[in-house]
Amino acid sequence: MHFAVSGKGAVVARPCPRPAFHAISAPSCPGLRKSFSARPTPSQTRGPLPLARASPDTRDTPTVPLGGEEGYDVYVYEAEPLEEGVAKHTLSVFVGDEAGMINRVAGVFARRGANIESLAVGLTQDKALFTIVATGTEATVANLCKQLAKLVNVRYVEDITASEHFQRELFIAKVAAPPGATRTELQQVAEVFRARVVDVAERTLTLSATGDPGKIAALQRALGRFGIVELVRTGRIALKRGENLFTGPQVYRKRPAISNADAGEPVNVEASMDGDVYTSSGSGSAAHEGVWNVRNVLDAYYENEGSEFEPYTLLLEVQDRPGVLNQVTGVVARRGYNVQSLAVGNSEREGYSRITMVVPGNATGIEKLMKQVQKLVYVDRVTNLNANPFVARELMLIKVRATAAQRGELLNLAQIFHGSVLDVSLTTLTIEVTGKEDKMRALQSVLEPYGILEVARTGRISLVRDSGVDTKYLSSVAGNKVML
Repeated sequence: MHFAVSGKGAVVARPCPRPAFHAISAPSCPGLRKSFSARPTPSQTRGPLPLARASPDTRDTPTVPLGGEEGYDVYVYEAEPLEEGVAKHTLSVFVGDEAGMINRVAGVFARRGANIESLAVGLTQDKALFTIVATGTEATVANLCKQLAKLVNVRYVEDITASEHFQRELFIAKVAAPPGATRTELQQVAEVFRARVVDVAERTLTLSATGDPGKIAALQRALGRFGIVELVRTGRIALKRGENLFTGPQVYRKRPAISNADAGEPVNVEASMDGDVYTSSGSGSAAHEGVWNVRNVLDAYYENEGSEFEPYTLLLEVQDRPGVLNQVTGVVARRGYNVQSLAVGNSEREGYSRITMVVPGNATGIEKLMKQVQKLVYVDRVTNLNANPFVARELMLIKVRATAAQRGELLNLAQIFHGSVLDVSLTTLTIEVTGKEDKMRALQSVLEPYGILEVARTGRISLVRDSGVDTKYLSSVAGNKVML
């Protein structure tokens, strides 16, 4: 059963095939509960509704609205703990970018029914860094690492869960905010979480924030009481703390039962080439000769100068089903399109995710591609954001060399680019920055003389601007004429 608040404030019990949901006040929501806000209806955006509370033990009994409390309905469900022996693992996969690589990586998980909780892909023309958060036992995750390491052009696969590292993700939400006290309160909440307002419309505010998974979950819960209209987020990206860097072309195991190596000892991935994976021709390191004559550092942007195609930003809303990402990327790969950016994250609706893709092409070709993707069973909606003004953001973590004398200079540079310092060691400094590709490119150019050690990037995430204005739109319309 689930409860819905009618227009007169009465609570009505309705049957629901999904796990039981109940209305609850967001501030009283205990820990380990995941909340989301239903998309507000036009009546909701005109003003707040009475909020009712229903106890889990009395779900079939009508309840009385809380006296004096107002807000939007926030439906929550009890979080289920992981099974014994199952844990969340953070995997870092560095590969040479080639046609169909995203589809191949996603295919390894899809064929084994593995659950991907988060996926972030930083892409350039010659390499890509995947940061994957997968749920499973140590044996299951170790087998996934083994199969991923056999893909063509894979530089390394490493499970960094046991290492000291930090995780960050990017979050953009469009929230119902009618003028008045509600908008003022929303801005105060945004200030508490250090979120930035990136678009202002008559009835909505669009906020952008970065942080670890706990901060993002708390922010989403706090915004739920106002009414989240649309939400898009990236997967998590991670870097090791201090002077520790990602490893070379090897996979690390933790349990001797999985392999003959000692716990924590690197295992040679060339020892076994079985499994349903895409392997390179030949054997040994000679098969990969010439592939990795590039730095083991991801660039801060995708170089697209001189291309005759325009990059199109596509926003897909899909159901959370195993293999849905593999199906989407398979359609793109079979038609020969190159993906410049990919970001996957949860949406404002439970059981749904949003995929943001940047695909270069022409108007006719992109329209055909959208029709083919829309035919997939678990794809609910495909939107071409290039047709309207939209806000676009990316998140980048960059680790550079820094002596004690250089830290002041680097702190000043981070402040100029509105970045923040995440980690400091005796010889390194890690900076977090959010913005567009031009900003990432400018920051990388000024940091290169110091020595860039590692870069982790999310893909681009985007939402339509309700204000209806951005720089690209203004450049395509006639402005006011000044008579001189």
